Amino acid sequence: MTRQIIIILDFGSQYTQLIARRVRENKVFSKIIPFNTPAEEIAAMSPKGLILSGGPASVTSKKSPYPDKGIFKLGLPILGICYGMQVITETLKGRVKHTKKREFGKTELFIDDNRDLFNHLPGNLTCWASHGDFVTKLPPGFHTSAHTLNTPIAAISNRRSKIYAVQFHPEVTHTEKGNQILSNFLFKVCGCLGRWNMRSFIKETIENTKKIIAKDKVVLGLSGGVDSAVAALLIHKAIGRNLRCIFINNGLLRAGESEQVKEVFRTAFHLNLGYVDRSKRFLMRLRGVTDPEEKRKIIGDEFIKVFEEEAHKIKKVKYLAQGTLYPDVIESMSPIGSPSARIKSHHNVGGLPAHMKLKLIEPLRDLFKDEVRLIARELNLPDNVIFRQPFPGPGLAIRIVGEVTCERLDLLREVDKRVLEEIRNAGLYEGVWQSFAVLLPIKSVGVMGDERTYENVAALRCVLSVDGMTADWVKLPYEVLEKISNRIINEVKGVNRVVYDISSKPPATIEWE
Repeated sequence: MTRQIIIILDFGSQYTQLIARRVRENKVFSKIIPFNTPAEEIAAMSPKGLILSGGPASVTSKKSPYPDKGIFKLGLPILGICYGMQVITETLKGRVKHTKKREFGKTELFIDDNRDLFNHLPGNLTCWASHGDFVTKLPPGFHTSAHTLNTPIAAISNRRSKIYAVQFHPEVTHTEKGNQILSNFLFKVCGCLGRWNMRSFIKETIENTKKIIAKDKVVLGLSGGVDSAVAALLIHKAIGRNLRCIFINNGLLRAGESEQVKEVFRTAFHLNLGYVDRSKRFLMRLRGVTDPEEKRKIIGDEFIKVFEEEAHKIKKVKYLAQGTLYPDVIESMSPIGSPSARIKSHHNVGGLPAHMKLKLIEPLRDLFKDEVRLIARELNLPDNVIFRQPFPGPGLAIRIVGEVTCERLDLLREVDKRVLEEIRNAGLYEGVWQSFAVLLPIKSVGVMGDERTYENVAALRCVLSVDGMTADWVKLPYEVLEKISNRIINEVKGVNRVVYDISSKPPATIEWE
């Protein structure tokens, strides 16, 4: 990799991914790694600087997480945020104490030294704090660069060692000039150039793919979404016809999806695309399964088996390509040793068998969704692909709460079809991150034509998001909700009640399973 990189050590903060995004918004590549990654591994990445994230732990606890002390001997610029500041203080022989005077939410920050991090900033700022521990004694060589009324030492610096730390969170939007603080660290302290963008990513990815693959062949699962489409085009530009795309009908697709994918990618993009219908196999394995994690793992396992079977028919295939994104990786597994908890497995991450025969290649693994869409623009993909709402790898299986059957799939397809039609008719499709229906495992009493009914309940889910890491429910106009509900209940036999999910992420996830 030729790109400049900022490494973020993850101590389990809910804002760690937000730090990564803020760095990338400054056109500097960032990557999150476990807090206890050995210093020699970090040095091998040749980063321009390190950021130590916040976290839920307390350095006053015996079991608190600490990084390899060797990171402080690498000569790299370091920025500690919240818990990261406390780790720096304790490691370098300062002192942190727990106090009852906790500091949560907005607070006034007074800048004592306007060099480096606070260069060209006003003398006081509103910042966002979230801590109950305080630095009470500075490490040797450090001085205080900012304070609040409640925290005498709210920011520290050692210009000689290029180590800085703040007790608040500059990465959140509630902190005034927070992005400028991070920008000052990136450019004034680390000396970053800010040249990372999607064009440079495309060029670098194509070159790296050529080196890795050489004359071997790659098989890729093409779903029709922007992720797999971008991954396919990037690899195609690197190795041409040696890329074999396979579209698997797993029986869990939406209405008309398989026909649309074949038409678009065979005709418009001239990709080497094969179509495989294995719906019976998938549904057979899902029979009787109700646990959502088990569903995901079964579907992921079956995907790989099908790919390996198809790849076996093609000579010299050594690689399986996937459109895995950064949120997939973050949500699917906790970094080794990290306090961050796994949220759920994604079919293309958590469902991979331990002894998979094909080697993985995932060109988008380090990108967020909005970054992939920017690449799609650079590759001249049409809007109906770029703005196609995300559709989960396990498909409708995780939108059916409970057992997946042919009957329930057919029912959900009809419901979901009407949801998407009305969202499009209202001109909301491209402005909404996802809009879909969920079939619930309950029935309710209704009245139709003066007769009692006892039928299924469908939940409507519409959310706004940038990258899928956080999301808020859409305040749909009442007339749109009314139209969707009326169409489902009147046109889909088997559903007599529609409810609207108004949960945000967090605490809920976007998908129900």
